[in-house]
Amino acid sequence: MMRIIVDADGCPVVSEVIESGQKLSLPVLLICDTAHVMEREGAETLTVSKGADAVDFVLVNQMNKGDVVVTQDYGLAAMVLARGGYVMDQNGHEYTNDNILGMLERRHVAKKIRQAGGRMKGPKKRSKEANAHFQQNFEHLLLRLQNEEYI
Repeated sequence: MMRIIVDADGCPVVSEVIESGQKLSLPVLLICDTAHVMEREGAETLTVSKGADAVDFVLVNQMNKGDVVVTQDYGLAAMVLARGGYVMDQNGHEYTNDNILGMLERRHVAKKIRQAGGRMKGPKKRSKEANAHFQQNFEHLLLRLQNEEYI
């Protein structure tokens, strides 16, 4: 059975993910480190030791082929795709094998700019509309995957 797994450290759409999972009878697993401990009704929580990429590695080891992951981390998204999972970010954008390499390249270029002293514009303030947009796209992805299971 498909599961939803959330890279929950700083994820702004945890409530929307849980609501969508309940609507579609899918289990939700939240993975966070000890700096972001959370317990939410309707989801199982796995708390891991704080450390660089600790959540990412635990998440990849917990997931199964066909699971759906919510993360904004391009590197984690690439690992999930390589293991046969599906990935969406908190803005409702699906990471795919067709777009992940370009995203990783843009992240690399941005890192080089920052290391050279340049500045990158940060994200704008999160809105309720952004959360609703995420949830609409997320549920569309989940329904598409559920329908593919039964074909």
